[in-house]
Amino acid sequence: MHGRFPILYIAEADAEEAVLSSGALAHLVEAIPQATFTVVGSPASAPLFADLPRLQRLIVLDRDGRWDWIALWNQVRGTKWGLIVDMRGSDLSGKLRRERRAVRGKTPEGLHAVEAAAAVLKLEPEETPAPRLFFSDQTLAEAKALFPASGGDGPILAVGPGVEWMGKRWPAERYAKVATKLLADDGPLAGGRLMIVGEEVDREAAHTIRYAVPRARVIELQGRLTRLQTAAAISQAALYIGADSIWTHLAVAAGVPTIAVFGPSDETTRGPWKGQAVRGPRTYQEFKTLDPRLNQAIQHMMDLPWERVLKTAMKVLTARAH
Repeated sequence: MHGRFPILYIAEADAEEAVLSSGALAHLVEAIPQATFTVVGSPASAPLFADLPRLQRLIVLDRDGRWDWIALWNQVRGTKWGLIVDMRGSDLSGKLRRERRAVRGKTPEGLHAVEAAAAVLKLEPEETPAPRLFFSDQTLAEAKALFPASGGDGPILAVGPGVEWMGKRWPAERYAKVATKLLADDGPLAGGRLMIVGEEVDREAAHTIRYAVPRARVIELQGRLTRLQTAAAISQAALYIGADSIWTHLAVAAGVPTIAVFGPSDETTRGPWKGQAVRGPRTYQEFKTLDPRLNQAIQHMMDLPWERVLKTAMKVLTARAH
């Protein structure tokens, strides 16, 4: 049985986009306590919402073809929806019974992805909700089960070095240098633990970074958790440092202070929401001039010194301590 106000939420197929928009869904959870939710996502994005409060149904749309949408319509046409929110901008909501609908249109140039999601709900800019994922006690317990018992209970620095393109990759040695300073005996996270998140393919970078602290204080999670479990794990951290990637947006959605290293990507539209984006001397436009399609096998991030990232981390941790 649907509650008094059933909401159908169609999330983006891309998991990173779905995380960036997740604050809009979290806003509905908080603002409409009588609402129940049916969430539609792709195999990549749907699992992010598995622990959503008052979730009635999670529907996985395997592909994006016409017949897939017809099959989806058949699954949801029996309900008169209180609200349909369509982050994919499809025609589906027009073919369903509903009181209201909010459908994503074209995003204005220069608007941050988080603000664009809030605009779908017609929220004022100052009301823009931060990305937020919900995770159950069980999901958190599954993530924490991989924390070594020998590592103690010191503060956690989470690091997400993985990227989909080498142009965005910041050298693992520099993450290691920042981690070493932060976790040193005289550092702000003295005696703390180092958590490394990402995919299995990020293991080589993790191998370099983990030497920043004694082995017992390393929590290696790359390739071992779902993305929702990863967000739950990161929620235990005092600080997160990572690249322009889904891992960084998961940290934001987990409510953790976040620092992201940027180069050939635009922090004005993709930066960590309410976090810190740190770049070297070159602007995004300068990278675009050098590499117009942003797809060349160039390590663009070599001019961002580790000291700059460390300085930002020190500021963030000092501000939180006061």
